[in-house]
Amino acid sequence: MKPWTQLDAAPIPGGGTLKLMRRGEDEFSITLGHNELMNSRLKGSEEALASLAIDRIGQRPSLCLLIGGLGMGFTLRAALAALPADAEIVVAELIPAVIAWARGPLAPIFAGCLDDPRVSVREADVVTVIREGPGRYDAILLDVDNGPDGLMVEANDRLYDHAGLGAAKAALRSHGVLAVWSAGPDRNFTQRLRQAGFAVEEKTVRARAGAGGAKHMIWLAAPKGNATAAQPTRGAGNRRR
Repeated sequence: MKPWTQLDAAPIPGGGTLKLMRRGEDEFSITLGHNELMNSRLKGSEEALASLAIDRIGQRPSLCLLIGGLGMGFTLRAALAALPADAEIVVAELIPAVIAWARGPLAPIFAGCLDDPRVSVREADVVTVIREGPGRYDAILLDVDNGPDGLMVEANDRLYDHAGLGAAKAALRSHGVLAVWSAGPDRNFTQRLRQAGFAVEEKTVRARAGAGGAKHMIWLAAPKGNATAAQPTRGAGNRRR
């Protein structure tokens, strides 16, 4: 098996170092310590984060989505593939190096999607972006850290606590949905979503689309009482809670 080569490293707020690794010509990995945060061959659940949320809200004029966490761009590319020309996608990424990697070593994976006129990338904490835009977004897609059980930046917990969920709810339009990616299930987070006034659906999805291997969790949460909350998504793996 070919060895991994380190291409770059970047400090993260609060301590720790992200590393961009490459194996062979086309496999990339972003790691924190001994933990692999993402791999270019494991994109199924990141793509599902976008497709499930967009399926839930449906096609509407002038859709506006917020993606928290740029990563390797799989959620962004899936959203662009599903959205019409008049849509808007705001991507909030806290770590400057991740944005630089997207335009540098990872450019073949991003395939020019950062230059799509529907996309704007902000070097900012997604918590700040959420609180700036009450009632702005049709969907908020969060793929930040390792999910609600944070691994990278302690401050990321602000996204997933009661105050953070309240801010996300306020930032959604009346039919909106909050979609959250996680490496695994978290019953406490499901309960917090309910307590924050969301109708919650859990989806278990494969890390590698159409194959075996690791399973990840996606929460689809819609403010109770709106039409979106009453319309479960299609497909296997639905578990109403």
